[in-house]
Amino acid sequence: MRTSLDLEQRMKTLLRQPPVLIGVVHLLATPGSPRFTGDREAPLRRALADARALLDGGCHALIVENFGDVPFHAETVPAETVATLALAVAAVRGLARDVPVGVNVLRNDARAALGILAATGASFLRVNVLVGAAVTDQGVIQGRAAELLRERERLAPQAQILADVHVKHATPLGRESIEDAARDARERGLADALIVSGTHTGAPVERETLERVRHAVPNAPLLIGSGLTLENAAEYLPFCDGAIVGTWFKVDGVVGNEVDPARVAKLARRFRARG
Repeated sequence: MRTSLDLEQRMKTLLRQPPVLIGVVHLLATPGSPRFTGDREAPLRRALADARALLDGGCHALIVENFGDVPFHAETVPAETVATLALAVAAVRGLARDVPVGVNVLRNDARAALGILAATGASFLRVNVLVGAAVTDQGVIQGRAAELLRERERLAPQAQILADVHVKHATPLGRESIEDAARDARERGLADALIVSGTHTGAPVERETLERVRHAVPNAPLLIGSGLTLENAAEYLPFCDGAIVGTWFKVDGVVGNEVDPARVAKLARRFRARG
């Protein structure tokens, strides 16, 4: 297995050698959340099965998130959630070996994500609201880039921060354009890569929106964060540097199902053809 520093460098390289395909490992409900079944091994079993399918299909990187924990805490998740995510990330990283692994602590606990990276040797984190503020179903969420970047310097200075711009399931608090939000996330929040999504999980981004962000920050790695499919990949990939894919990889494209390795392989071939 490569060291955590090797994998952090590999993630940097992937973001600059598009297109990068990042597969999502959606955890089942973790202890303490309303949908937890009582089976403490279930989230890890599913995580490893889905991670194996994503790796076998050809994903360049994986990201683990506590997708099953609805309704989400806005910014600070409980200790049991952090502990379960750390176990899952460590297990997936052990399986992935030379493939970078990241984490997204929903809804927006970037500090917990950074701690998980420091403890497990994972390579990157996704932050839904890095700068600015957004009105969400969890209430108002405020970006905390100043705190996060200083903690990264202390704990995991090479970790990559992937930041959403006008994140899904949210409305920006203010009148900033998506171009201004992208520039702020990149230039003032110091995001290593930017993510543009549709309005909700599995929803495709509007191509015009993607093009606007690409024009505003031409030198920033730009990822699609939702809605990429085999059918629309040819349309979208010329305007971005890769994608984070979760829903379309599931059996029948249903987000609650297990990952379908055949779907992963088909989309991975499309990415290789583009590269």
